Amino acid sequence: MVVITLQRNKCIGCNYCVELAPKQFQMSKKDGKAVLLHSKEKKGFFTIKSQDEFIFEDCKKASKSCPVKIINVKSV
Repeated sequence: MVVITLQRNKCIGCNYCVELAPKQFQMSKKDGKAVLLHSKEKKGFFTIKSQDEFIFEDCKKASKSCPVKIINVKSV
């Protein structure tokens, strides 16, 4: 299982996550911040749990490229 967490309120809208993992992220037209698709929000953290192990590599690249380090990806 892959767990991805986004701390959206700290997003600066650089778009790297969308470029590297377009199936999991998109940019909001309202505020220009990243959106973690199909996520649940809890206390400012947006999280998805996926059985699809194929998304791990792209999301890990997105996490490493994020200049404000607000994306956390782990395989459990």
